[in-house]
Amino acid sequence: MLRIAPSLLSADFGNLAAAVGEVASETDWLHVDIMDAHFVPNLTIGPPVVESLRKHTGVYFDCHLMMTSPGDYLQAFRQAGADGCTVHVEVGDTAELLAEAKKLGLRAGIAVNPETPYEAVDPFLDQADLILCMTVHPGFGGQSSIEDVVPKVARVRAELDRRGLSADLEVDGGIDEETAPTVARAGARVLVAGSAIFGAPAPWEAVRRIREAAMAVIPEG
Repeated sequence: MLRIAPSLLSADFGNLAAAVGEVASETDWLHVDIMDAHFVPNLTIGPPVVESLRKHTGVYFDCHLMMTSPGDYLQAFRQAGADGCTVHVEVGDTAELLAEAKKLGLRAGIAVNPETPYEAVDPFLDQADLILCMTVHPGFGGQSSIEDVVPKVARVRAELDRRGLSADLEVDGGIDEETAPTVARAGARVLVAGSAIFGAPAPWEAVRRIREAAMAVIPEG
């Protein structure tokens, strides 16, 4: 199973419900970037916006918490309609945050920045439902994918397979028709794409093209 998760960070914030509708026919996941202007130098949306969007769609809300204190907001995002919440390993207390997310009924993910080594996430692979390897520095959309992260993606995939773990392996940053095959070949199966989708004349067609490009390099079976 390969999923494309359109990132609302690149959508028109003045018309988010319509943006969701433009891609809903082609995907069952939406990536929602939550930024606190502290962990990253940008400020985006919070639980009230997630709650408002939930009224318009039943798709999976993949909430990426780029926050210094994500534990203070897990319950609020769950109540707002989030399905999964991903926290950054760089903020610390990773095991506790994953456990709290699961206690609340969320799928629990961990994210790792481009410069953070694989070893930082290795102890938590069996505790997470999703591993997110950032292929850009988090904070702003429209960046180019950092190819140096691809070996880390491959290493996470190899270790998940070796241990027989079923966590989703996700990548986020600079994903488009050109870069999707590279990360898919490395083992990623959830691809977050923002500007390549919402910057296209027909976002739903962009989702389809990115998926087709990635699927072309994934061995059958």
